[in-house]
Amino acid sequence: MIKTRFAPSPTGNLHIGGARTALFNYLYAKHQRGILVLRIEDTDIERSRQDYVEDILQGLAWLGIQWDEGPFFQKERVDIYRAYAYKLLKAGHAYQCYCSSETLEEKRKKALKEGKKPTYDRTCRDLPGGDNNQDKPFVIRFKGPLNGEVSFHDLVRGKITFKCEELDDLIILRTDNTPTYNFTVVIDDALMGITHIIRGDDHINNTPRQMLIYEALGFPVPQFAHVPLIHGKDKTRLSKRHGAASLLEYRNDGFLPEALMNYLARLGWAYGDEEIFSQEDLIEKFDLTNVGKSPAIFDMDKLSWLNSHYIKTLPEHEIADRLTPFVEALGVNIGNKDILVPIVINLRGRAKTLKEMAQMAEFFFRDDFPYDNAAREKFLTTATKPILEDYYGGFRGLASLEEVEQKQLIEGLTQKYNTKLANIIQPVRVALSGKTVSPGIFEVVSILGKERVEKRIKRAIESIR
Repeated sequence: MIKTRFAPSPTGNLHIGGARTALFNYLYAKHQRGILVLRIEDTDIERSRQDYVEDILQGLAWLGIQWDEGPFFQKERVDIYRAYAYKLLKAGHAYQCYCSSETLEEKRKKALKEGKKPTYDRTCRDLPGGDNNQDKPFVIRFKGPLNGEVSFHDLVRGKITFKCEELDDLIILRTDNTPTYNFTVVIDDALMGITHIIRGDDHINNTPRQMLIYEALGFPVPQFAHVPLIHGKDKTRLSKRHGAASLLEYRNDGFLPEALMNYLARLGWAYGDEEIFSQEDLIEKFDLTNVGKSPAIFDMDKLSWLNSHYIKTLPEHEIADRLTPFVEALGVNIGNKDILVPIVINLRGRAKTLKEMAQMAEFFFRDDFPYDNAAREKFLTTATKPILEDYYGGFRGLASLEEVEQKQLIEGLTQKYNTKLANIIQPVRVALSGKTVSPGIFEVVSILGKERVEKRIKRAIESIR
């Protein structure tokens, strides 16, 4: 059975690139009717934090990625790693290195000065046994082959080959008895039965070292797929300057998980010319053969377009439910939530995010909103006061808020004042919303209801000195 894993380190919030890696692992596993494992790689005690763990778990859940096993925590498995490190040592596949950090730094500087690659020179590799170093602190290094090649078939990039002479003897256990990344991932992936490792191509150089450890321990070597990293439009690695870097920032900014999942899947993967994919579509169609080899370019405009698409096409009651916390975040008491669905219907064609929609909708919930200065100076004046007074009187006499009756009132005022429709509607719009731009005036009136419209028109009239 196919088994993939997502193994983030809780030393920061879940990055958008990490979320895409998780998504690719999830989609591949589900497409193959396999299993996704979630593992938290938290052996970096100083930098790992519980709030980052929560951020990762919340982010994956919000995006819609469901793992089948885990989460497993590496800090709870340290004894397992130590046991395998000493197993390699006993079998002659590893050795104790007594070089101090100062000595290693001197070696590094010397190599750089001589124009060589600053790798460990294997000083301790062939030290004879005995008690000379018994009391010295040591690390355990993996004893890599000195010549030959390590090759593997990458499911994205094809055959990749490394010369063993380019690989150093990496540390697998530090002096404080804590294991290192390249070692722990091998042990965990092997013991957890991971068959396919899908990760960013910044891990390619780790792969031959990890393969050698697999082989030394007699573990089957999984298949690897290295996915190009995400870049900004300036072709540099994605960072905050290109937009939000943390996944949950997109949730907080009012993006929908359906839109973000769709967008992340298309960052480096294609299925013909199709752009819109539901989660079910992605599971059905995703495969590594259609993952590109070039860096994917993150485009906020395209993400915003996708988000607006989902805002327009998802059921309005779903959007209304998701809009609620964004409206409440503005300090608004919604009261009767039935008002949200018609608001969504009227604003879904304008708003790109739920946060933007909430800001557009705020005036529906506040009768004491401020007037935009430019709008007030142009449309709440002594010249427009008679128009608003006549509108107020006529509106109070309406038998209903049906559009046909509202139109008759407005058209009657255009004839009375011998003016354009806009010259009647705009003062009314500003009186009702505080702005010169809003949904259609008849829809605004219908949503607000008779009592609140009368209250707002009266307030606007009284504000004109």
